[in-house]
Amino acid sequence: MASRTVSAFAAEEEKRVLSLRPVLAPVHGSYGNHPHQVYDAWPAEDPDAPLVILLHGGYWRYDRMHLTPFAAYLSQRGFDVLLPGFRRSGGAGGYPETFDDIARIVDTLPQGRPYVLAGHCSGGHLALWCAARGLLPPGSRWHTRSLPTAVLALAPITDLAATRRDDLSNGAALQLLGGEDLFEQRLPSVDPLTLLRGAGTTGVPTVLLHGAVDEEVPLAQFADYASVHRDLKTVVLPGTGHYTLIEPGAPGARAVADTLGEMSAAFGTRRPDSDGRKASRT
Repeated sequence: MASRTVSAFAAEEEKRVLSLRPVLAPVHGSYGNHPHQVYDAWPAEDPDAPLVILLHGGYWRYDRMHLTPFAAYLSQRGFDVLLPGFRRSGGAGGYPETFDDIARIVDTLPQGRPYVLAGHCSGGHLALWCAARGLLPPGSRWHTRSLPTAVLALAPITDLAATRRDDLSNGAALQLLGGEDLFEQRLPSVDPLTLLRGAGTTGVPTVLLHGAVDEEVPLAQFADYASVHRDLKTVVLPGTGHYTLIEPGAPGARAVADTLGEMSAAFGTRRPDSDGRKASRT
């Protein structure tokens, strides 16, 4: 496949957002023994603050540092934020380790609290996969009935076969699943679109939010997923690209924070107001 042409708008957006200085979290913890099985936390002072667990992007290869400014921004908006790391493709992770870690994260870190699981790009893929774990066969290592309270997928990769076909990020999907020989065998257990076919819903309240001028993930991935998920809510932001969804203070990031507030209020936690203070319980 020929290299994609990226506009000056998209190139500047990516450089601007990914060049932001990382923000040190006030709290760090671990959920396993591997050095990557750690998390950063921005605890809220209010015990009733809505909990958000963020899964970072980077095509399953890169670490979470680029998402720390956005995590800190959500904390300022009144959310209790967890940003976990996990074993990544191209190193200690890939199939099955990356998925083992994501399953452990959502099975242990919420500690019984309701929460929104939010993920950006490949992190959105992992969030949508978590919502679909109940659709896995009961004998699967990742099958569970303990699903996220709600999922917000931000410009997510929804279709690993299309990601492979379009050669996004130089073979990232093939690398994640262990190469050509294993791709088809492993795809059904970790691909959100494949898992959703037939069922039509995960049963988890899910919102897919993306920019109308996203040039990183083909817009067809969002449309194809929405055509299969019968109770999905979609939010499309005009004039918005891939990265400004996680750029603190940008209109896209404000829309993400507002959506998180609405989703949290739907399951009974208080919705932060626009200044990060607590609004009344709804």
